[in-house]
Amino acid sequence: MDVIRTHRGEFELVAVTALHSREKCEQIAAELGAKAYVGEDAAIRAVEENEADICLVATVGESGYAPTMKAIEKGMDIALATKEVMVMAGAEVTAAAKAKGVKFLPVDSEHNAIFQCLQGGGEVDRLILTCSGGPFLDGPEDLSAVTREMALNHPRWKMGPKVTIDSATMMNKGFEIIEAHWLFGIDVDRIDVVIHPESIIHSLVEFTDGSTLAQLAEPDMRVPIQYALSWPERLPADRKRLDLAAYGKLTFRSPDETRFPCLRLAKEAVRMGGDACAKLARADEVAVAKFLKREMKFSEIPEFLEHSFK
Repeated sequence: MDVIRTHRGEFELVAVTALHSREKCEQIAAELGAKAYVGEDAAIRAVEENEADICLVATVGESGYAPTMKAIEKGMDIALATKEVMVMAGAEVTAAAKAKGVKFLPVDSEHNAIFQCLQGGGEVDRLILTCSGGPFLDGPEDLSAVTREMALNHPRWKMGPKVTIDSATMMNKGFEIIEAHWLFGIDVDRIDVVIHPESIIHSLVEFTDGSTLAQLAEPDMRVPIQYALSWPERLPADRKRLDLAAYGKLTFRSPDETRFPCLRLAKEAVRMGGDACAKLARADEVAVAKFLKREMKFSEIPEFLEHSFK
C-alpha cells in the first residue's frame, strides 16, 4: 500500500483481499478506491470479478494456488510472494503462464534479487540464496528444547507464525530453493544457500564467465514489491540508502544441513519429482500447526517431514 501511495500516478489498486481482517481490508479499499473482499473465497472472487494487469499473490500456504491459476487464466501477470504456489505446483503454473504469455515477477526479496541480477543477460552457472540464519543459528545445541515462544522470536523479521517457524527450521529457505528452480529454470544442484546475518545482500547470481552479481539494499520489502510492480522500469523512492561503511563488514557462512535438514529435504523432493514437493509442503503445514499447538517438538518437525513425502 505504501508503494501505491508513493506512486499514485503509476498504480491503481483494483481490489484487495483478506481472510479475516475485514476492517483493515475495507479501510485500505476506501483509501485507495478499490473493492474489498473478505473471507475464504475472497481472493478467487476478487480475481474473477475484476480486470487488472498484475495480481500480487501474498497469501499463506496452499491458499495461493487457486487465485494464481485464475489470474493466469485471465492473462494477469503474477507478482509472487507465496512460495507454496511454485512449491506445490511449479510445473503446472509455469506451463499455464507460458501458454498465456503471463510473466512471473518475484516479490520474495531473494528471488527478486536474482531477477534483478539477471536483467543484463548471460549464461548462469549458479544461484546463491542468502538467509539470515533464523533464531537458532548459534544455539541452543539441543533443538528439542526449543519452545513455541523461542521459535516465534525471529531476530530480524516480523512475519506471521507459519513463515516464522519455517524460517526457524530453514524450511522457508528450502521452499525458496524449490521456487527458484521453477522461476528461473535452474537445476537444484546449482542452487546454493549462504547464511548472511546482516541481510544486506539479498541473493547472488554466478555466471559462467566467473562473474558474480549481487543485489544489495537495506532490508525493506517495499524495494522488491515496487520493482515487481514497476518492472521493467525503476521508480524513485525516498527510502533509507545503504551505507556500507556504517556496517563495516558483512559476514557469511555455510548452513549446517545436519542441524537444519530441511534444506536437504527440499532438494530431495525436487529430484523425486511427481507430487513430492506438494507432499512436503502439505506435511510442513501440518507439522508447524502441531508445533504451534505444542503437540510436536521443534526437533521433530524435520523428522515428520522426511517420512511424509517419500
